[in-house]
Amino acid sequence: MRLVKMAAMLAAGAALTLPGLPVRAASHSDAPLIKLDPQANLTDVYAFIRVVNGVKVLNVIVNCRPFSNPGDGVTYEKFSDDALYSIHIADPATGATRMRYDFRFSPVGTNGNYKNLNTILNYGLGTEVGPIEHVGDARQNFVQTYTVTRVVGNASTLLHTSDNRPLMCPPPNVGPRTTPYYNDTDPNSPTYGKAISGATSRDTLDRYTRETLYDLTGGETVFCGSRDDSFFADTPAIFDLLNPRFLDNNGSLGDGLGQDGNGVDDFKGYNVLTYSIRVPVSSLGLGSNPVVGVYASVSRPRITLRKSDGESVQAGPWVQVNRMGNPLFNEVLVALKDKDNYNRDSPVNDAKYAKYALNPEVAALVNAVYGTSFVTTNRTDLKGIFIPDVLRVDTSTGAVPVAGEPAFNRLSFIGGDTTDGKPSGWPNGRRVGDDVVDIALTAIASGPTFSTITIVGDNVDHNDEAYNVVFPYVATPHSGTFIRHDPGN
Repeated sequence: MRLVKMAAMLAAGAALTLPGLPVRAASHSDAPLIKLDPQANLTDVYAFIRVVNGVKVLNVIVNCRPFSNPGDGVTYEKFSDDALYSIHIADPATGATRMRYDFRFSPVGTNGNYKNLNTILNYGLGTEVGPIEHVGDARQNFVQTYTVTRVVGNASTLLHTSDNRPLMCPPPNVGPRTTPYYNDTDPNSPTYGKAISGATSRDTLDRYTRETLYDLTGGETVFCGSRDDSFFADTPAIFDLLNPRFLDNNGSLGDGLGQDGNGVDDFKGYNVLTYSIRVPVSSLGLGSNPVVGVYASVSRPRITLRKSDGESVQAGPWVQVNRMGNPLFNEVLVALKDKDNYNRDSPVNDAKYAKYALNPEVAALVNAVYGTSFVTTNRTDLKGIFIPDVLRVDTSTGAVPVAGEPAFNRLSFIGGDTTDGKPSGWPNGRRVGDDVVDIALTAIASGPTFSTITIVGDNVDHNDEAYNVVFPYVATPHSGTFIRHDPGN
């Protein structure tokens, strides 16, 4: 793609803010207080258009609970039962919520959801011993369920399947003996015990995921459960005062900084918790403006009383403790003094954080360490992308290609990946697999005029697991028995 065309598209990300386009989301350790509350810590938000059985749908996938160790028995990770996990459909210009989907999860303590309390095993022994054959069977001791409520104004609607089945989370990937249908179970295979991913249809998803995809009567489809962490980046190098391996380039590609692929994926081998929904675009009530805003939040009760018997009592209204829209904004741009304030605030108030987009510290740091001359002030292009902090998805396009399909490119429009003349990924929504670190750094390096495009990245260009090509798109969770954190393996 010619540089002039790339410049025009990068500029469009900022210029179209009011009717507009921009988007991203990646934030694993963004603020001091939420770091202490991992179950409420959002890591990534994805939003993109697909077509399913002739119906155009908006997919929203939210990951939380960063750096979840797949082998963290005996209890493994569960959603918090005293948190409100929300997906907001918002005004793309103001950030005001128009519609909200609230997810609530069943208790995780010993007061419910267990078949057998006289064992140490959450999985593999309930009323029977053995591998889990189907979600919720006698071998899955603990089963977490959830509800989904659609909120429009003051009206709330509890969503359900046509037969009112309970919405269940699948078991975590304990390993090939306990949860065999996640993994390669051939002992003679070089990938024995490791997760199998990359399904190209709903029917080829692993059994546990397939059994916990629920089609609701309003046309939505939901999934909640453990997944591979979809994000990839060399964050240790970035935060080590921009360690040289971050931008290292030996010239073999000759197309920019940090594009040799020699970085270290800090998220390799870790899982997250995912809550997600697929919504028909016709249900969004968009009117004449096809652009929709999306962000996620997690809230907790204002008051929690911890009793000596282990049961807690909650009271008071919900208090937001974390939110996420664009990637990297709070983690990389917002100063320490405002990180916790940001997490408890609403996008409608984001004008107060505009200074961090207008004057990006990361650009100044790169200049100081590497002697570059990136523009560090009056970055109205970045303000147009980040403020208000909601993802913006143009629903007028056809289905965008996703990772695993031939037309997909991790660099979105920079790599020539467009749909109906618009970016297929960021800054027009965000797909699982979009390399938002490289795209964002390229924007920081090339703006505000984009007269010259400077490709900048972190030398990590792919995820450690193949993504699924169908909802919920994020990859199969890693096996607890076969943990792979070592970047060299």
